[in-house]
Amino acid sequence: MPHEPPLIRVEVTYALPQRAIVKVFRLAAPATVADALERAAVDPDFAGIDIVRAVVGVYGKLARPEQLLKENDRIEIYRALAVDPKAARRVRAKQVPRRT
Repeated sequence: MPHEPPLIRVEVTYALPQRAIVKVFRLAAPATVADALERAAVDPDFAGIDIVRAVVGVYGKLARPEQLLKENDRIEIYRALAVDPKAARRVRAKQVPRRT
């Protein structure tokens, strides 16, 4: 009787302005961030999200595809910024009247 690898539970999340997608997947250990993203890529709720090029993290820390996952890890798929924060700050600074 072949030995089955243990399964670990991981969450994959993606936040939109109006809602968040949170899905739980069970993966055979050892599992990587790439393994979890492969599972998410075929899930209809993640349709239209460029998972391949997205920046991802585990609990808010940037993660690489080969990073090993632990039980209950949360993989976060980050959206691209709509506006560069530095550029937005420059625009706001120009709009504020200067004190003399």
